[in-house]
Amino acid sequence: MSRKLTIIQAITEALDQKLAEDERVMLLGEDIGINGGVFRATEGLIEKYGSERVVDTPLAEAGIIGSAIGLALNGMIPVAEIQFLAFIYPGFEQIVSHAARMRYRTRGQFAVPMVIRTPYGAGIRGPELHSESVETFFVHTPGLKVVVPSNPYDAKGLLISAIEDPDPVIFLEPTKLYRAFKEEVPEEMYRVPLGKARVVQEGNDLSIFAWGTMLREALQAAKRMEQEKGWKCEVIDLRTLYPLDRDTIVQSVQKTGRALVVHEAHKTAGLGAEIISIINDEALIYLKAPVKRVTGFDVPVPQFCIEDDYLPNVERVRQGIVETVLF
Repeated sequence: MSRKLTIIQAITEALDQKLAEDERVMLLGEDIGINGGVFRATEGLIEKYGSERVVDTPLAEAGIIGSAIGLALNGMIPVAEIQFLAFIYPGFEQIVSHAARMRYRTRGQFAVPMVIRTPYGAGIRGPELHSESVETFFVHTPGLKVVVPSNPYDAKGLLISAIEDPDPVIFLEPTKLYRAFKEEVPEEMYRVPLGKARVVQEGNDLSIFAWGTMLREALQAAKRMEQEKGWKCEVIDLRTLYPLDRDTIVQSVQKTGRALVVHEAHKTAGLGAEIISIINDEALIYLKAPVKRVTGFDVPVPQFCIEDDYLPNVERVRQGIVETVLF
């Protein structure tokens, strides 16, 4: 049986069900208990599971993440919440020096089964430190998995898979989409596998790769181009940014011969560059045009009055499609 939920409701349900199923699972973060989190993702959970499993922490990201690592090494499965992705910097050293390296450092004797949940991305009229997309910091770090849902169904299934994964997972939640729409989500527990992209729409003229908030921009642009030009774009939601689903990327480009990557992070050294590299390595002879990127700009995320000019939108994606198909 299923009901229609928002992404934030799907995340809450995933946390609730894992807390109920496995007594090793616990939550920790700033204001996640009594207040239910800055976006209310943990609302009602402290009443059900108590303050020892839903832990309000001090405002100390290094302490939150360091504590989660220690808990994971000692048999718990912590799910830490960082209020916004750009607030994670004080805990960055704990992530890249310890969480990501522990399995390697101990030659497989110890794992760190933990999840770091954090809202990310622009579009909610917040200052720059509330709106950044710096996923490549973590994608570049061996030992971490990086996951981004774009819809409620995937949000629940991916989060359950992340909590059950034996290694640390950075779980990025697109802030703009938290309550943007609802879709059917099963009541029972289910899993969406990490490392597997989803072909959201099939096509033969161009492959569009996107994730998080940008998936909706890509889909809308693809629908416009089909109406205007009759071009059928294949739209792929990567879902997991590390490890990337290389097979789905390559197979799609081999079919269409053209590719466009859409992400809101800065262009330079963004994940789009890595996707282009994969295509060049494994599908170059199939290309009919250079691979195009539609991205954020190489500036800090601006104040809200010009935020919409920073973010890729349907028109910019549409123009990217036109330039690539007509090359």
